[in-house]
Amino acid sequence: MDFSGLHYYVPSAKAIEPKVIESDLIVYGATPAGIAAAVQAKRMGLTVVIAEFGKHVGGITASGLGASDIGAKEAIGGLSREFFKELGNYYNTEEQWTFEPKAAKYVFHKWLKNHDIEVLFNQHLTEVKTENLKIKEIIMEDGTAYKAKFFIDASYEGDLMAKAGVTYFTGRESNATYKEAYNGIQFGHPHHQFEKWVDPYVVEGDPSSGVLPGITETSLETLGFQGQGDHRIQAYNFRICLTKNPDNSVPFPKPPFYDPGRYTLLLRYIKAGVWDAMNLHTMLPNGKTDLNNYGGFSTDHIGMNYDWPEGDYETRERIFQDHFSYNLGLLYFLANDESVPRTIKEEVNQWGLACDEFEETGHWPHQLYIREARRMIADYVMTDHNCLGDKTVEDSIGLASYQMDSHHCRRVIIEGRVYNEGDVEIPISPYPISYRSIRPKAEECTNLLVPICLSSSHIAYGSIRMEPVFMILGQSAGAAAALAFQNKTAVQAVDYDQLKDVLLNCGQVLHWDDSIEDDPVLRMKSTFGKA
Repeated sequence: MDFSGLHYYVPSAKAIEPKVIESDLIVYGATPAGIAAAVQAKRMGLTVVIAEFGKHVGGITASGLGASDIGAKEAIGGLSREFFKELGNYYNTEEQWTFEPKAAKYVFHKWLKNHDIEVLFNQHLTEVKTENLKIKEIIMEDGTAYKAKFFIDASYEGDLMAKAGVTYFTGRESNATYKEAYNGIQFGHPHHQFEKWVDPYVVEGDPSSGVLPGITETSLETLGFQGQGDHRIQAYNFRICLTKNPDNSVPFPKPPFYDPGRYTLLLRYIKAGVWDAMNLHTMLPNGKTDLNNYGGFSTDHIGMNYDWPEGDYETRERIFQDHFSYNLGLLYFLANDESVPRTIKEEVNQWGLACDEFEETGHWPHQLYIREARRMIADYVMTDHNCLGDKTVEDSIGLASYQMDSHHCRRVIIEGRVYNEGDVEIPISPYPISYRSIRPKAEECTNLLVPICLSSSHIAYGSIRMEPVFMILGQSAGAAAALAFQNKTAVQAVDYDQLKDVLLNCGQVLHWDDSIEDDPVLRMKSTFGKA
């Protein structure tokens, strides 16, 4: 199996004659949000270029997350809804809400081609030049310079935002910061927890022997208290596309740097009577699945991503490869290790990587699932008060409708047993997202919009961070940038009534009608899933 192309970062050589690219709008990141922003701005008459860090378009949507986290379907409008209709055309149905990675890739490439939007790949941002509170140009590692009137940071990490000097936060705020109920350290939530007592020590019962891999904290002194803020972020993983079809399947290969000792904790959990690590298979068309994290020990590499948001590119490459080895190693271990019960090995060996997906990267998804990184601090911060309906906004640019959803942030020892901490799953009804949350403060930058790393607390971001919502926010950012360009104003001076009219004409859903039966609160109380 050839994984030589599977990287987050490969350094770019500086060009002998670096390009200078000028456009009305530059979008940094060919994520779904970035593509939606570019398409909307192009439809409104702007010239647009996308600079993409990696080698692929579509972000995590085109890299395994085929079980799209939609919340309420009727809350999804505009290009985001158009995406699911395009998938319906691909599969010869009206709308398609689950999809193969290659189908998402097809739709995004179709949009880019139909709108004549150029994407430049392997564009590693190194410098942002500003003047009079405006970004004048951004410069890449290979020397390519991009100049524009307006910029959109559609990266998962917020790198452009950060280099432009915009204020942001990483980690979990305390509940006290915004007077929230579900932020900060969270004990006592029941989901994806160890259901049985599992000993955390190398020699069971002997703390002096050291702790098993995967446990990040061992001291009661560092546990903290409920609602306390910290630097931790929810776990990352790969969304892995699997199949049982023997004609389209390859067995799980041994990954680089494979260490079966990483899974001793899982083995003890299995021997304690719990086998659920692969329970969250969501079926996709053509016999494929989207494998996600489930239970106390699964694909989430808990506590091993803290350095990602602020890390340099080499640091992120190291974390990327560690997550790759961990996730593929987990599958290889379950399929092959002699210590794994025979029935489990037989079950796991029914599955394999889909041969017709990710052919450039050994059939493994190329995008790590960055569930959160930096979050801007703007004039308006979305909080759990918005999610719970206690506060609302009058400058809506779209709706979020998925539950407040944080994966675990660390794995600790409490009184001699293993415990996961940080998971939160709170049902909500659809609610509006403020335009002020995607634009920086006027005293920091006046020609930048940020639809992914928007202004939000950790726990509110857990609801907003779904790819259909990112497409909604990306389209709205593209519309706002176009209006600012046309009216020669700062993004903070865009007339909301004018923006609202444009968005409604584009089919965006800006307010929730309580009479709609498709309310995710009722569905999420009766179904169990994880984004």
